[in-house]
Formats: sequence, structure tokens, C-alpha cells
Amino acid sequence: MDINNLIAHYGYAALILGSMAEGETVTLLGGIAAHQGLLKYPLVVLSVALGGMIGDQLLYLIGRRFRGSIPERFNKHKKKITKAQDLINRHPYWFVIGSRFMYGFRVISPILIGASHLPPKIFLPLNIVGALLWATIFTTLGYLGGEVVGPWLHNLDQHIKHWIWLVGVVAVVWLVRYWFKRRESDK
Repeated sequence: MDINNLIAHYGYAALILGSMAEGETVTLLGGIAAHQGLLKYPLVVLSVALGGMIGDQLLYLIGRRFRGSIPERFNKHKKKITKAQDLINRHPYWFVIGSRFMYGFRVISPILIGASHLPPKIFLPLNIVGALLWATIFTTLGYLGGEVVGPWLHNLDQHIKHWIWLVGVVAVVWLVRYWFKRRESDK
């Protein structure tokens, strides 16, 4: 089975799982796959949004469950956590939607939001809106990037063969050098 068939068969499930854990890279790759015609653009956006929404919802629930001990667990980041909590209290709607776009806050934000007193009935719709917005933007960037990457992907088999040979040659040269150095040091 070649890579294209794997993407066509398991691509949407992989996007859901991947966007739950690490979102931007997976989303960009989903957009590239949509550009290549392996996946459908609207389904990529929905899959990525669903995965991102589920992941953030789970982190939010963890934050609600362990709300009292959250600041203690991240004691060395106390200033950043205090600043984030202040933002959550002053602008909860913007923070929930915008936290997906804050580098370094992607995972901790839903936990902090859950630890705040923002009720689930407010978090859930904002989480959905933020996930759809985020998924649309990054999938579109990947789709547009597919224009650049596309020609290279069509020759991927040739590229992989060349890279394998190059890595093999480098490995052999390194092993020979290593062998000669050990041999000299043993004398």
C-alpha cells in the first residue's frame, strides 16, 4: 500500500488524533493533502476542528478537576500563570478563542481556563468557534503551501531514494572513520 492510499484511508482519523495532541503541523499537512486531492478540504477543516476542540475540552475538564493545585504544579511559571489568569478574568471570550494562536500557551491555556471560574456552558461554544477559526486558518495555509510543496511531493519516491543513498554513504564514511580512529587509539 502506498502513502497516498494510507492518507486517503486513514487521513481524517489521523487529523483528529494529531490535532488533539499537536495541532499546527498536522493541520498544515492536512491542508497540503487536501491540495493534492487526497483529502477533501471541508472535511479536513472539520476533522482538525473536532480534534482540537476535543483536546481543549479534555484539558479544560482537567483544569476544572484539579483547579486548586494548578498554580502549585507550575510554580516556576507563576508570573505567566498570573498574567494569563488576569487575561482570562478580564477578557474570557477573547482569551478562549485566541489562546489557540498563542505560541507556548496552546496546551496550558485550556487547563488555566478550566481552573478559572469560567463555566462549561460558556467555554464549550467559545471552544467550538475558536477551533473552527483556527482549523480554517491553518488548513488554508497548508492548502496554499501545497502549491509550493506539490511539485516536490510528486517526485517523493525519487527524493526518498536519493536521501536513503546519501544517508547510507554518510553512515559508511562515518563508520570507516570511526573504525580507523579506534584502531589508531588501540595502538
